Amino acid sequence: MSASLENLETQLEMFIENVRQIRIIVSDFQPQGQSVLNQKIQSLVTGLQEVDKLKSQVHDILVPTEVFDYIDQGRNPQLYTKDCIDKALAKNEEVKGKIDSYKRFKSHLLTELSKTFPNEIAKYKAIRGGE
Repeated sequence: MSASLENLETQLEMFIENVRQIRIIVSDFQPQGQSVLNQKIQSLVTGLQEVDKLKSQVHDILVPTEVFDYIDQGRNPQLYTKDCIDKALAKNEEVKGKIDSYKRFKSHLLTELSKTFPNEIAKYKAIRGGE
């Protein structure tokens, strides 16, 4: 799988380089550069054909649609992983805070209930294993 991804990456890099070169040729087009432009366009078509051949090797790779949103927004797609980890850490802290709050509430509730219902709370603690 790694080799096919590297192949695809190489093909895409060559494709991008060809597009860059075509852009340069077209931006300052001279009639004598037509043959060079034709060659570059042909290499672009060949590059797309090579990418198409590689699709069967990487068809089972799933990419979250949010990664494409990052690309569309001009952001680095590698930031997606970092943002996911940051969100997971923030959510973890939030949930940990809630758990701690519930534990404190339970402790406080048991303390107050034991003042009002000492026998019942003693039985509850015996059933629950001393909580």
